[in-house]
Amino acid sequence: MKNKPKKKQKRQNELILRAAAELKKLKPVNFLFLTIAGLVNAFGITIFLMPVNLYDSGISGTSMLISQLTPDYISMSLLLILLNVPLFLYGLKKQGVNFTLYAIYTVAMYSVGAWLITDVLPIDVTLASPLAGTDLLLCAVFGGVISGVGSGLAVRFGGAIDGIEVLAIIFSGKLGISVGSFVMAYNVILYIICGIILNSWILPLYSIVTYFAALKTLDFIVEGLSRSKAAFIVTHDPEGVTRALSEAFGSGVTTIPAMGGYSKESCTIVYFVINRFQIGKMKDIVHDIDSSAYITINEVADIFSANHE
Repeated sequence: MKNKPKKKQKRQNELILRAAAELKKLKPVNFLFLTIAGLVNAFGITIFLMPVNLYDSGISGTSMLISQLTPDYISMSLLLILLNVPLFLYGLKKQGVNFTLYAIYTVAMYSVGAWLITDVLPIDVTLASPLAGTDLLLCAVFGGVISGVGSGLAVRFGGAIDGIEVLAIIFSGKLGISVGSFVMAYNVILYIICGIILNSWILPLYSIVTYFAALKTLDFIVEGLSRSKAAFIVTHDPEGVTRALSEAFGSGVTTIPAMGGYSKESCTIVYFVINRFQIGKMKDIVHDIDSSAYITINEVADIFSANHE
């Protein structure tokens, strides 16, 4: 019995030391870009979506809907904090101290930015978008793109701007679905509720346009315009293929010993990373050396090396 308090204390000390070690990894430059991310997202939401009653996705969209149904003092800025922060804290154990701090900071910047635009700055966002008027398509597209830039910057610099994905990570496993499916289901339900409450499906349908515009923009910010390609080349002449590829493209090649599942013949898999404009040239080079070589191409989202850490 006496050992239990000691073990508990030891574990707490270990957790404190681990958290302290993580905190040392916090980077000022990340906070700078997370500030920009929050303010950019606030600009897209308050200038393009809120004036025409379009809805963002996730917790942000939920905050927009609740703020329309409650007294004025329960603003979207307040709801962003009240709904997001508990989710980030609840996911602290899985996501880590740094992510949680970055995410809460980003949401705080988003909330402050939204408050400044709607309540402080001399900008009228009550009846129409100051930049796109009442054109729902323009508001949906540009609101989605701009908020997608903010969300993408948040993800790229270690944080998040919406707690829905944390919610998804926590509950998707229990429900037996993927994180992406959980997020999609949440947003579908959100837009259906919006349609029922508004007694109109026009705004929720345009909000779906906003959602997909934001999603594609987020992918672009996080992954870049031209994703790299990974070529897997199954060949019986690995020396010739690797030498030719290295000479042609000036980059390294990785070889993996393999064996045919049906023929039981020894072969080699050559792993090679290129961009999309080099695919045709790579195929020609490989088939000139080994006409029977089998090539598959996969997309690569990120490439990391020890020199760039």
